[in-house]
Amino acid sequence: MSGKELRLKRLFSGPGARLFAVPLDHSLSVGPIAGLGNLEPTVRALQEGGVRCVVVHKGAVRTVQKALLPTTLLGVHLSASTSLAPDTGRKHIAGTVQEAVRLGADLISVQVNFGDPAEGEMLEDLGHIAEECEALGMPLMCMTYVKQKGKENDTTALAHACRAAADLGADVIKTNFPDPAGFRKVVEGTPVPVLVGGGPRMERPEDFLGVVRQAIEAGARGLCVGRNLFQAPDVTSTARRVAEILESRPSS
Repeated sequence: MSGKELRLKRLFSGPGARLFAVPLDHSLSVGPIAGLGNLEPTVRALQEGGVRCVVVHKGAVRTVQKALLPTTLLGVHLSASTSLAPDTGRKHIAGTVQEAVRLGADLISVQVNFGDPAEGEMLEDLGHIAEECEALGMPLMCMTYVKQKGKENDTTALAHACRAAADLGADVIKTNFPDPAGFRKVVEGTPVPVLVGGGPRMERPEDFLGVVRQAIEAGARGLCVGRNLFQAPDVTSTARRVAEILESRPSS
């Protein structure tokens, strides 16, 4: 068994196991929004609710490591851009896999915005990072989005984007949830585990939990959701309810 296979077993611990991950990388792209001003208490609250993996940028590791439990997995996100830039959709690689390994990462994360004018450069970056991950035995997650206007949740576009990311070496895909039938088609066309992202923050936690249930029924291998968890009125309680859904068996 290779190092990558061993680490993937930790991410998905058993047949049918689902990953509960929370990305906390938003403070680089949009600033210290609510829930991310102080990462340490947020991470503690998420873990108390059952979150198994947090994904942060390299500089934030020094903050979250103080709060990480021995059983919590660490993802390091290498893609970067800010809302201050004129080309905010162009994600640049701002770190290396070796650097993330030195920081203790269990998972490498990058983002590709399909349909963006700089899609080609981001695909090239994904290919290079996949090669580095293979050499060092690290699992690679691609946050896969379609940024072509009007097609952000188009099933055909999402399925194409997710398959392309997998074909370039991603071991795990995170993407949008269009609807149950559409997401099922995305999963069927993607040969690696697909995680559902949370999208914009929903005012009612029940609406968010409903999407989680639908995604799991449609074949999601887990969750990688930010705002709907770290900005929830009760972070731990909401995370605990999500964990219960992820641990349940899908209906036949």
